[in-house]
Order: sequence, then structure tokens, then C-alpha cells
Amino acid sequence: MSTRRRWAAAAAAFLAAAIISPAGAQIRTFGVGRAPTADEVKAWDLTIPADGEGLPPGSGTAALGQPIFVARCASCHGEKGQNGKYDRLVGGRGTLATDKPVRTIGSFWPYAPTLWSYIRRSQPIDEPGSLTADQAYALTAYLLHLNGIIGEHDVMDNRTLPKVKMPNRDGFVPDPRPDVGPAKKPGKR
Repeated sequence: MSTRRRWAAAAAAFLAAAIISPAGAQIRTFGVGRAPTADEVKAWDLTIPADGEGLPPGSGTAALGQPIFVARCASCHGEKGQNGKYDRLVGGRGTLATDKPVRTIGSFWPYAPTLWSYIRRSQPIDEPGSLTADQAYALTAYLLHLNGIIGEHDVMDNRTLPKVKMPNRDGFVPDPRPDVGPAKKPGKR
């Protein structure tokens, strides 16, 4: 084969690859799995806003939460939520304006329903999302009790939890920038 034909064949191969490659890059699936159903998405959609809208039925008290905490949480956070390997959960009031602020549920967290949401979605660390609604209410109640916010036998549920006034609820400064809404795709108005 002549040099000219070799170059022509190489150019044709390169051109074919250049045309075919973008089409192959557009494939968005690996042929594994399937899209989740609406019920499957709902089961994992556990985010609860500050006002508690969407909190599920269930209830718990600090007395019920204490043994759950010891079994599922104390190995990371200490028996009373203060001296574990990971974040301290109890204490810290009055320290936020100091040189060494201690950010805990009692000193920093602004809304009780979002605490429930965080616990239900992401704890315990080795099995996130494995707690029942009742267990999450009980753990939330226990942690609120350890921080002196509620009593040991106060029932936390979807009606009472949003009414809990957290010590730092008013400790955040509103963002003065305007809410511009969702981002728009380039070229769309």
C-alpha cells in the first residue's frame, strides 16, 4: 500500500472515530439497575424543614431514648453525649461568642425538627436511615433533655417537637441578599 493510501486510510479512520465518539459519549446508562419508583424515593426523602412540616407519626421521650442512645450512639459520642470520639452533643451554652465556641445541640442548633431530621437520615453512622420514627423521636427527646431543654418524660411527636424553643433559635443573622430563585439554564430567559 502506498504512503498516500496509508495516510488516506488513517485520515478516514480518524474522521470516523471523531464522528462516532461523541455519539458514544452521549450514552447515559450502563444498563445496570433501574430508576427508583415514587414510593422508593419517598421512603428516603426524610428531610424535614425547621417548621416540622412533614414530620411523620410516632413519639418518644427522653426516658425511652436513653437506652437507644447507649446502644447506638454512645460509642461515638460518649455515654452522656459529651466525651466521645466524635462531636460533642451536650453543653456549650454561653460559649459561642468566646474564643473557643462549643457547638452542640444545646448551644448552636436552632430548630428541634431539623435535629430529628438529621438523626433519622444520617444516624447512626454505621447504619444511616435505619432508625424508626419512634426511635428518632426518643433520641431527639433524650438529647434535648440532656441539654436541659425539655423534661425527661415530655413526649416529642409531630405536634410537640416544632413547639420546642431551642436556646439558639434567634442566634442566626438573616441573609440580607435577595432570593433570586432557582438557577436558570444558560440561554434561557
